Amino acid sequence: MKRMHLLVGLAVAAGVLGLALPALGQGLPALTMNDSGDGVTYSLSFQIVALMTVLTVLPSIVLGMTAFTRIIIVLSILRQALGTQQTPPNQVLIALAMFLTFFVMQPTLDRLYTEVATPVLEGTMTAPEGLKAGTTIMRGFLIENTRQNDLLMFSDLSGQGPFATPDDVPMTVLLPAFLTSELKTAFQIGFLIYLPFLVIDMVVASILMALGMMMLSPILVSLPLKLLLFVMVDGWSLLVGSLAAGYGMR
Repeated sequence: MKRMHLLVGLAVAAGVLGLALPALGQGLPALTMNDSGDGVTYSLSFQIVALMTVLTVLPSIVLGMTAFTRIIIVLSILRQALGTQQTPPNQVLIALAMFLTFFVMQPTLDRLYTEVATPVLEGTMTAPEGLKAGTTIMRGFLIENTRQNDLLMFSDLSGQGPFATPDDVPMTVLLPAFLTSELKTAFQIGFLIYLPFLVIDMVVASILMALGMMMLSPILVSLPLKLLLFVMVDGWSLLVGSLAAGYGMR
């Protein structure tokens, strides 16, 4: 609930700043930074530009640093394997992927809120210190769910490493390794999901051909059989539970 209040507050603040920006445009100072003895202070216009930049790259951060990529790919492959065209619709799949992503990322989000967001908002931690602490927390999740082979590959490509500790792995190496690992895992899961439905399609097509019913589309017969199989084995619970259990959550 606290995180929801925080997200709502950020959205409202961004909307207010967006509406007020044209009116304040004439009175805003330039993008300046003042380095005093107490630290670096930023002008209001500089803070607005930084906020808008963060809001712009936020979707990419959600896609690249969370479990969303694997989950949405697996759900898309499942829909294609069932042959249900646009059922469930894209909005439902994205909503399910987002909620499942929040569930998987819950321990990490709790640590980010407790150890980073709260101290920064209360003024006990500076923004650079909060960024460093948040990066350390996210690095733990990324390394725990990244294949070692992918990490070594990108380390060799960048000419860096070997790394003594996980904290030494730069994000420029860790992020592409994590995404590559997620894609590989998602397609492996998708193959295992697709295989039984493919067998049903082949069996139905062979039976219809043996009966001389070449004019009847095999999809019309196999679709209800695939749906029945998926419902009988409680497919949604098995799939969602397997996706959530596949991540190291701490």
